[in-house]
Amino acid sequence: MRKCIEEQLRIGEVDIEDIQLDMRSRDEIPKILYGLIEIYKNEEMREKIFAILKEVIPSHISQITGRPGISFWQIFVLGNIRLTCNIDYDKLQELANQHQSIRQMLGHSIFDDKQYPLQTLKDNLMLFTPDILDRINKVVVEFGRQVAGADKDEDIHAKCDSFPVPTNVHFPTDISLLFDALRKI
Repeated sequence: MRKCIEEQLRIGEVDIEDIQLDMRSRDEIPKILYGLIEIYKNEEMREKIFAILKEVIPSHISQITGRPGISFWQIFVLGNIRLTCNIDYDKLQELANQHQSIRQMLGHSIFDDKQYPLQTLKDNLMLFTPDILDRINKVVVEFGRQVAGADKDEDIHAKCDSFPVPTNVHFPTDISLLFDALRKI
């Protein structure tokens, strides 16, 4: 039996909206989690995403009976972290089992010692096919346009600051070092 999200808080568990993140961190994980908190706060968008995720469960699997799996929210959070950080399943397993902020986002309390086996992560996150991701991205972009106050057909203009740095890189390095050594001899 798979739930969308566990509504009832347990002892020691922090509500997702109340998770404290270090936004001064230069790592991508707090920024991903902050975006997921905003998605969680918007119940309409959250329900649209869950509806998309419910469609990927094979039809022969009963949604009413059976052992509890990981929730759709946990699949969504872990899938986003894996794809955004471009990490493999081993790294994702380590983050899901040890990273305090991610465990709070997954709905675990400080007393909860639930661990995510590697095969469970692989089996559940395989549901994130390119088609499903594209549909979820459309929902999230639509939400972003609402937050920005833009109409559906209106263009959004953004500014980006970049600056090129000239470099003198020898490739491959070992060959250029051999060339320099021969030249000096």
